[in-house]
Amino acid sequence: MKTQNTTAMMVIVGGRVLFQYGDVKRVSVLASARKSVLGMLYGKYVIDRTIDLHKTVKEIGLDDVQPFLPIEERATLEHLLMARSGIYHPDDSGGSGVDNPESVCPARGSQYPGAFFCYYNWDFDAAGTAFEKLTGKTIYDALESDLARPIGMQDFDRGLQKKDSALPHSKHPLYHMYLSTRDMARLGLLMLRRGNWNGKEVIDERWVDYLTTLVTPVNELFPQAFRNDAERNEWHFGFGVMWWVWDAPRLPRGMSSGDLYGAYTAEGLGGQYITVIPVHDMVVVHKVDIRNTPAQKYVTNQEFHTILNMLFASKCGERCP
Repeated sequence: MKTQNTTAMMVIVGGRVLFQYGDVKRVSVLASARKSVLGMLYGKYVIDRTIDLHKTVKEIGLDDVQPFLPIEERATLEHLLMARSGIYHPDDSGGSGVDNPESVCPARGSQYPGAFFCYYNWDFDAAGTAFEKLTGKTIYDALESDLARPIGMQDFDRGLQKKDSALPHSKHPLYHMYLSTRDMARLGLLMLRRGNWNGKEVIDERWVDYLTTLVTPVNELFPQAFRNDAERNEWHFGFGVMWWVWDAPRLPRGMSSGDLYGAYTAEGLGGQYITVIPVHDMVVVHKVDIRNTPAQKYVTNQEFHTILNMLFASKCGERCP
């Protein structure tokens, strides 16, 4: 771990802390892992029908600085959560945003909603706006009431949560989240337990299954860099709904296809991971404080995958005394 610029890491097995490293209390930004947490928040309101995933972006009122094309108006909220809207508006001019979407996505109007995956911030930021419009709650109030309190987050501070404007490019702000490593581990354990926390349902198990079912396999990922990364680093995560999902064939019960079979992960720029590994009843959380770490020293998918492989190799199995 000392060879990386890891801020903190935790490994949970069987609901107990197996390993921890660094300052697990330190609160910092999740980067794109925020999207997976928003996906968790959606569940309650979809199940009780407050949110209808089949409503279109036009019906919800997600019109942006640039008007929707007629084909884009047909995109649904579900398409946004799957990164399959076919809407390629500019989102912002800094950070992880792109003010020229055609540099990473197809031309506007060229893809029918639902037909093509492009991982791009506009879908997810618009999904944040949709959540607040349809529930009447801010994302951060819901994060506190629906997740932080029920699972006993230790370091959650509502006052630290803040959005960044995407104007003049988009009306939909980036809903940054600031959490500690040990609170991220609680989120991962909640997912591993399919929404159950100490015998109480926090998220409907059907929603957890929905989020973590593969929708877009690796060979359909776009931009191309995602496929290149998978081939180069054996990082075979496709995309489900707001969560990255291990892309491997589903084998009959009792047959194994490796340590990451059935795994899924939240992932953020520079080394933010909440990785759930059901085969080992395990959650691995890794954090880099990217606001205080130079970009050239971020932890990559390849480096994190190496850490996971070392972790799996340490399991004694039949060699246990």
